[in-house]
Amino acid sequence: MNISLPDALKAFVDQQVNTRGYGTSSEYVRELIRKDQDIQRLREMLLEGASSAATAPVDPGYFQGLRDRVTQRTGS
Repeated sequence: MNISLPDALKAFVDQQVNTRGYGTSSEYVRELIRKDQDIQRLREMLLEGASSAATAPVDPGYFQGLRDRVTQRTGS
């Protein structure tokens, strides 16, 4: 895949590669795509959660119960 960029965007990408420690412009673009995928997944999960049925309120006891379950499973 080849991508054509205007000079200003190419300069920006080159600057990011040089200042942020990327080996190539491809590494930089791949990271941007992965971050965008993560944002889209998070958005989907938030929308799914918002459209799901309401449950019991979450309080400190709920989180303590989760911690206890994890501790039992790991034997810690």
